[in-house]
Amino acid sequence: MASFTRLVRFLAKDGKTYYGDAILPSGATDLTRVAQAKIIRGSPWGKYDVTEQIADVGQLLAPLAREDVGAVRCLGLNYEAHARESNMPIPSYPVLFYMPATSLTGPFAPIPVSHMAQSCPGLDYECELVAVIGRAALNVSESAALSHVAGYAVGNDVSHREWQLKRGGGQWSLGKGFDGWAPFGPGIVSSSLITNPQNLRISTRLNGQVVQESSTRDMIFGVAKTISILSQGTTLLPGDLIFTGTPQGVGMGRKPQLWLKDGDVVEVSLEGVGSCVNMVEFEKSRPKL
Repeated sequence: MASFTRLVRFLAKDGKTYYGDAILPSGATDLTRVAQAKIIRGSPWGKYDVTEQIADVGQLLAPLAREDVGAVRCLGLNYEAHARESNMPIPSYPVLFYMPATSLTGPFAPIPVSHMAQSCPGLDYECELVAVIGRAALNVSESAALSHVAGYAVGNDVSHREWQLKRGGGQWSLGKGFDGWAPFGPGIVSSSLITNPQNLRISTRLNGQVVQESSTRDMIFGVAKTISILSQGTTLLPGDLIFTGTPQGVGMGRKPQLWLKDGDVVEVSLEGVGSCVNMVEFEKSRPKL
């Protein structure tokens, strides 16, 4: 299992990209504005060393390079109040869908909205705890499940409700899997620091206003139960991500409904981890020749 405490991936001020173990002041837990990190040599899922070489952080990137990411599994309707605001039944089993790795992006990268996703309203936000698998898990018990977790991040499962629920015919991956629609980070906080993922505050701010505010203890299926169920007959591998669902307060459930628009700034936050702050950027019309 990884021995980093707070894994970040960053563009350093020397122009190079590194993995690092973030350096925070004593008592601090928010990775959002980390300024320095100890450089890590090697892959986070193989042999590596946390060196004593310190680099200045210029820009935080997605905490895992694409080649170090496995499957991206996502849960829908995993908070009871969110299921109710969505007018959907409380699930008896985890509602699972997958996103492509191309959906992943960094904690401060723009959220690009293609022409296809601009064709009708319905663009929404979803703050989520992201569990990162660090050790292969197959048929694990709920009591042993958290020992397979390397750490936790916060993510935004950006969703287009029209494409997700209507135009996509209920194929959720279509309405949630556009490029750059899953910002996550700002780093991965080790499970040695977050020993109980079911007692963390989680929230979303839209243009500075709180629109979601809850606790991970309100999940229907906690992280341990989710991993145990998903690992039955299916091996979860190091680098697999699990977006664990969103609480109430999404735009779709509001009256009137609240859809993201070009230039909006969405900030999703998780206690003990930090925030992703991303601006919505609509793809502009191509100039006519």
